[in-house]
Amino acid sequence: MQGTVDGFSYGLVTPVAAFLMACLGGALGLRCTTRSLRHDDTFKAGWLALGATSIGTGIWTMHFIAMMGFSVTQAPINYDRPITFASLGVAVLMVGIGIFIVGYRGATTLTLVTGGTITGLGVATMHYLGMAGMRFQGRIEYDTLTVALSVVIAVVAATAALWAAVSVHGFLASLGASLVMGVAVSGMHYTAMAAVSVHLHGTGATGGSGDTATSLLLPMLIGPAVFLILAAVVVMFDPLLVMGDPDWQRPARIPHRPGVPAPRHVPSYYGEPANWTARPAGRTVGRAARRTVPRGGHRSQDW
Repeated sequence: MQGTVDGFSYGLVTPVAAFLMACLGGALGLRCTTRSLRHDDTFKAGWLALGATSIGTGIWTMHFIAMMGFSVTQAPINYDRPITFASLGVAVLMVGIGIFIVGYRGATTLTLVTGGTITGLGVATMHYLGMAGMRFQGRIEYDTLTVALSVVIAVVAATAALWAAVSVHGFLASLGASLVMGVAVSGMHYTAMAAVSVHLHGTGATGGSGDTATSLLLPMLIGPAVFLILAAVVVMFDPLLVMGDPDWQRPARIPHRPGVPAPRHVPSYYGEPANWTARPAGRTVGRAARRTVPRGGHRSQDW
């Protein structure tokens, strides 16, 4: 028996909410990845891990918010919790592999393609593993070509996201990149859902549970949503992520003030300009600089 599928049971509420969660996860992940690449410090691995977790959690949350609007008219849907949370682990792990490749190998064409492919396959795996966790009196069948198209969209979107993380400068530019990423991830999800057809067993009797998808999924989404909020707080309180490098980390842009040596240059001890290049140490060791003032009043140095 062919089941009647509705992917928008709540109208535009679930697609819009899903899109916003994808954008939030993408924005946090991109900013954290940018932070780790441009400020190579002891927290590099931590920022990469936070970025990967943010992107993976955002994509997973987007998927299951969108699934709240998915229903089969003749059969209530249940979800297997272990498989559902396993899909979250797959998303974070695969996204993490892609981000760490770019973070530690650099933004070459090879690393972007490799990292983007792994990340995109992880996103697609998360989606279809989450779909495998659905329980109802029937089975799901997929259109092969549409599934392949959804995987291609996932890989392209992931590669573009990694490129944006290493190439886009500034907060507003990163915000725009996260919006594009949200569109791409949401497009991948609904493309994959277009491949779905449902075949019911018998009359579609479920033999028990009458819970709705919302009542089942909403409690599972609370934890990941709280994590994204906490990650956003971390980002907001890091000035290097929000505003970029502070002025004191850009000595080349600070105008020289009289009497104050310019940063990263050898200080002037005898009246030389602040950007004077120091003589090799071997020429001064053991030979103290002797300064004489001739009768004419002109200063000279004997090196």
